[in-house]
Amino acid sequence: MKTYVLMSKLAPHGPSVVEVVSSVKHGPKGRRLWIEQVKKQCPEVKFTAHYALLGAWDFMDIYEAPDSESAAKVSMICSSVSGFQVESWTAIPEKRLEELAAEVRSKLD
Repeated sequence: MKTYVLMSKLAPHGPSVVEVVSSVKHGPKGRRLWIEQVKKQCPEVKFTAHYALLGAWDFMDIYEAPDSESAAKVSMICSSVSGFQVESWTAIPEKRLEELAAEVRSKLD
């Protein structure tokens, strides 16, 4: 499984800040309806962390998926169900990055 990061923020056409705050009051189920859709459509995807952020992005979700097509589905579902603007990133574990760097160095010599 590969690790992906889904960054999301309120889109101009999406829910208002008042709606998001209201959904927070009603618990995680109210603000995470799109995750239920991901579980139905992409049962192989496993979420590992959810964060609310201060800054350019409002939320960050970290998850594992078997491939980039599954990750693309996660982004599409989040955007279509929640109305959030989204961006997905591939995440490489530091240990694997070190291995890749060693491979590159060995081929340069």
